Amino acid sequence: MTEIIFLVEDDPEGGYTARALGESIFTQADTLKDLKEYVRDAVRYYQAVLAQLQGN
Repeated sequence: MTEIIFLVEDDPEGGYTARALGESIFTQADTLKDLKEYVRDAVRYYQAVLAQLQGN
């Protein structure tokens, strides 16, 4: 499995954002705890889509 690195930043409108460096993954949440969960969910979804596109 390839490592995916996320840049986590404060959202100017409140909460936090996370975006993957080099991949098309982005999510946001009100708390860091929620953001961690949302990042995991986003990565799982991203990997499932890639597998489907590759016919796995």
